[in-house]
Amino acid sequence: MLCASATNLKIAEREPIVQCVQIKPLPPQPNGQERYRAVFSDIYNYVQTMLATQANHFVTDGILRKGCFVRLKSFQANAVKGKKILIVLDLEVLTELGECEKIGDPKPLESKAEDDEKNQPTTISTNGFYGTKAQNTRAQGSIRPEQARPLSTSAHATIYPIEAISPYSHKWTIKARCTSKSNIKTWHHSNSEGKLFSVNLLDDSGEIRATAFNEQCDMLYDLFQEGSVYYISSPCRVQIAKKQFSNLSNDYELTFEKDTIVEKAEDQHDVPQIRFNFTSIGDLQSVEKDTTIDVIGILKDVGETTQITSKTTNKPYEKRELTLVDNTGFSVRLTVWGSTATNFNVMPESVVAFKGVKVSDFGGRSLSLLSSGTMTVDPDIEEAHKLKGWYDAQGRSDTFTSYASMSSASTTGNGRLDQYKTIAQIREEQLGMSEDADFFSLKATIIYIKQDNVSYPACPSQGCNKKVTELDPGQWRCERCDKTYPRPEYRYIMLINVSDHTGQLWLSCFDEVGRLVMGTTADHLMEIKAEDEKAAGEIFQEAHCRMWNFRCKAKTDHFGDQQRVRYQVSSAKPIGYSEEASRLADLIRSYNIE
Repeated sequence: MLCASATNLKIAEREPIVQCVQIKPLPPQPNGQERYRAVFSDIYNYVQTMLATQANHFVTDGILRKGCFVRLKSFQANAVKGKKILIVLDLEVLTELGECEKIGDPKPLESKAEDDEKNQPTTISTNGFYGTKAQNTRAQGSIRPEQARPLSTSAHATIYPIEAISPYSHKWTIKARCTSKSNIKTWHHSNSEGKLFSVNLLDDSGEIRATAFNEQCDMLYDLFQEGSVYYISSPCRVQIAKKQFSNLSNDYELTFEKDTIVEKAEDQHDVPQIRFNFTSIGDLQSVEKDTTIDVIGILKDVGETTQITSKTTNKPYEKRELTLVDNTGFSVRLTVWGSTATNFNVMPESVVAFKGVKVSDFGGRSLSLLSSGTMTVDPDIEEAHKLKGWYDAQGRSDTFTSYASMSSASTTGNGRLDQYKTIAQIREEQLGMSEDADFFSLKATIIYIKQDNVSYPACPSQGCNKKVTELDPGQWRCERCDKTYPRPEYRYIMLINVSDHTGQLWLSCFDEVGRLVMGTTADHLMEIKAEDEKAAGEIFQEAHCRMWNFRCKAKTDHFGDQQRVRYQVSSAKPIGYSEEASRLADLIRSYNIE
C-alpha cells in the first residue's frame, strides 16, 4: 500500500522527491575523505549522484539506505568525462514513507540527443531537476581591479560548489569568500623570475586554494581582500594540489589565467566566514608528524617574544610560544611567528581557533602556525561556545597533561596515557567503540608480523610521504607533488599481532614504529628482500618475541558495510625495567593493602 502510494509522488520544482536505488562507497582517494555514490530514481529516469562530504553522515548513521525516499534539498551538476554527475549537497530522508523495492523501470537520464551535445554542458541546479543548458551571460575577458564591478546573483544563475570543481569541470562560476591572502612572493632563478600570491576561497561545500602569477598577480592582488566575497569564473586551471604549500584538504587547486574573470559580489552575507576541521588536543598523539590540522583551545599561557636564526637562510625570525588546553585534559605548545608573534595581544583564557598548524614531534607533540595559517580569537562558532562553557564551569581548576612531558608511554600525571590496559581490559571496556577515540598504553610481546604489504612506495620529497605509482621502470609518479622520481622511498605500514597474559591483539604501525620494531628502514629491508628472501625472513624472525611498551589509539572505522575497531600504535619503546618496576610498585600501592 505504501509503495503504491509512493508511485504517485511528483517531482517538486525545487526539491524533487526521489527513490534511492543504489548506494556504495567510492574508491578511496589519496589524502581524501570517504565519498559515496548514490543512484536516485523518479520512477521514469535515474541519475548518478555523488554525496558531498557534509552529507556523508546520512550514510554512516544508517539513515540513507537502498529503497528509501529522499527529498533533494540542494544539489548541483558536474560533468566528469562527458557524463553528468549530480553533486548532492543536502537532502532529507522521508522516513515516514518507509522503504521498498525499486519502483518502475527507470531509464538512464542520458539520451542520444544529449550525447550529441556533449560539448554543450548541461547544468542541473535546484531550479530544474534535469537541468537546462548553461547560458553564457557575459563576454569572457580578464579583469583589472579598476574594471571590477559588483553583479547581482541573477547574473550568475548557475553557481558551482567548490567541492564539485575538478580537472573535468568546464565553464563554471563559483561564489566564494576570500578567507586568506598571502603577501606577494618573488623568485629569481638562472632561467626565470617572477612573482605570485595565493588566496584561500571558501563556500558552503568546501575550500580551495588559488594562485595568481606575474601578470595576473599584478591585476588581482589589489582586488582580493580578506573577508570579501567574489564571483570567479573559468577559464581557470584546475590541478592537483601541492600540499606542501597549502593548509587545505582539497585535492585540487586553481591557477588564475589571463581570461579568468573575478568580480566582487554585491551580496556579501550568504557565504560562510570560515570553515574549520578541528583536531582535539587529546587526539594529537595519533596524528602523524608534519600533518596540517586545525585546532581550538583555551589560551592558558603566553610566552615572551624571542628571536632565532634560521640555519638554512641565516635570517632572524621572531617567535612566541603559546600554551593551549581543552576539555580532553591535555595541553600543547603552539608557536606563532613573525608579525603574529610580535603583535600578539590576546588575553589569557580567551578561546582561540587556529587554521593551518603543522604537527611536530618535538617535545612529545607541538604545533606551529604556518605562514598560510590564520588565528581567530573568540570565534562565534558552536565549538568555541562549548569550550568556553566548560572552562568557566570546571576547566579553570583542572590540571592538564603536557605533551612536553610525554616522552614515553609510562608518563605520570593525570592523562589518559597513564592507563595501562591488558588486552582483556581493552576488549571488556570496548575501547574505541564510542564516538570519540580512546587512548591507552599496552605492554605486550610481538608474536607475529604480517609480511604481506609490510611497506609501500612513498614519495621521496620531504614532508610528502604519499604513495607513488610506477609508470615505467625508473619512473615513479607522485600526484600530490606533480613530479616523477627515479625511485621511491619505502615506508612501513605494518600489521603486527601482540600478546600479553590475557590475550592477543592486532595493531597497526606506521614508519616510525616500524623502524624501531624491525631495527632497520623499510627501504633497506626491501633491498635485502629483493636480493635475499631468506635474509629478509631472518630480520622478521629477529623482531618476533620482543616485548614493547606501546602507546595506542582505538577508534571505530567503517570498511564497506562493516564496522570495526582499529588499534593504531602512535609510539613504542623497549621495556625500561627500572621504570617498569616503579610503575608496578605504584600500582600495588594504589590498592591500599594494609
